Amino acid sequence: MWIENGTVTIDPVVLANRAIASMDLDPIKIGIVPESAPNRAGLVGLPVWMWVDQPTDDTFGPITASASEGTVSVTATAKVSSILWNMGDGTKITCTGKGTPYADHYGKQASPNCGHRYAKMSDDQPDGAYQVTASSHWVVEWTGGGQSGTIEFDLTTDPLPIRIGEAQVLTH
Repeated sequence: MWIENGTVTIDPVVLANRAIASMDLDPIKIGIVPESAPNRAGLVGLPVWMWVDQPTDDTFGPITASASEGTVSVTATAKVSSILWNMGDGTKITCTGKGTPYADHYGKQASPNCGHRYAKMSDDQPDGAYQVTASSHWVVEWTGGGQSGTIEFDLTTDPLPIRIGEAQVLTH
């Protein structure tokens, strides 16, 4: 807030940030095949599928909240515009939308909208363990107090370990 001509004025950006804070936004829950579990592994060259698992208003949006002080009220709507997947092998993939959850009937098909293939085993990951993270890019449109604007920020998941192995083919 600031004082102008003896009148206390509320900064709408402050209220927009207050509205965003009240949304209690969280990073997405990672959906990925191969799954991150003991005795689960993918293979070099086979498709990896990534998606937003069980999306909610506070992990993917859209979600709307308001904040007021005095006569000034601001309404903000937040939603994820893209997700940057860091695959742990130096590859970063940007996907828009939630991705497609994998189902067994897809077999060895590549994901139609958010996937990756590990090309070869890395010397940095001799045991085939890769740490995958997903950064949600949030875009918040706000309006109020005679102003409007956009606030953007990222929320990143904790690293999720997945294992990728190599199949060795023997011929006689």
